[in-house]
Amino acid sequence: MPRAGFYAVESGRISFRKDGNWYTDEERIDNPRIALLFSRSINRNPDGSYFLKVGDERAAITVEDTPWVVVTLEDDELGSLMLVLNDETREELDPAMLQVGADNVLYARVKNGSAQARFLRNAYYHLADCVEADDRGRFFLNIRGKRHPIVVVNPGADYHGG
Repeated sequence: MPRAGFYAVESGRISFRKDGNWYTDEERIDNPRIALLFSRSINRNPDGSYFLKVGDERAAITVEDTPWVVVTLEDDELGSLMLVLNDETREELDPAMLQVGADNVLYARVKNGSAQARFLRNAYYHLADCVEADDRGRFFLNIRGKRHPIVVVNPGADYHGG
């Protein structure tokens, strides 16, 4: 069957970096529709590596930290917070699914608990208003008057949360 000649994922090296941006051959992809298409097309191989699948096309990608990032938080007006991910999906924040990794990077379990998402700076600062510390240096997320401990994973280890 003839093809139209457009190859959505045919290019050089495609990567998703911890800054929440897509890159091809070290150049940032600035087109928001292509970035959204790529974010919605992420798949995982059995060996843990990632690839994009757009239509019949597949392309291997490099994921610097996590394939999903928390872009922002939304207040649902009922006292809960919604995570907005780079693929524009929204998930209720489950405080039990928060973890702090190396360099104090905040992560949340997403996609029905099957993946991790790294908090981008904007989302991290939004959540900071709800964070409290006790006199022993432990951190808690205070939502609706309830304090939820924030787990700190081994700060020296790489944390890619697959």
